Amino acid sequence: MVRWLHLVSASVWVGGLITLGALVAAVRREGVDRSVLQAMARMFSRVSWPAMGVAVLTGAWMAIDHIDEPALAVKVATVAVTVGLAAYHQFAARNQSARTRGILQGLILLSSLGIVAAAIAL
Repeated sequence: MVRWLHLVSASVWVGGLITLGALVAAVRREGVDRSVLQAMARMFSRVSWPAMGVAVLTGAWMAIDHIDEPALAVKVATVAVTVGLAAYHQFAARNQSARTRGILQGLILLSSLGIVAAAIAL
């Protein structure tokens, strides 16, 4: 059950990032007002942060079985970077340019995919 929760919550986080990225790009091309983008981001946060929390908690629980594996250290470090980037983005986004927000979102997605890669190595 713990592994299932971990996989579902991680899928919500990473799948949500990919989906949101595609939607934001499409909506921006259509010239939609920034308030719509902000509403999308707020809704994503309501779903993604709890999912990330569940993924971290269940991951910590399951880490006991892989404590000696180097891939676990990589995964934990990548999770820490990703959570840090996402938290920074959440709190600083309104004061950043669209370009800076986009770069940060890309880094969050890449680091999230890095987490998946490290998980596969476990």
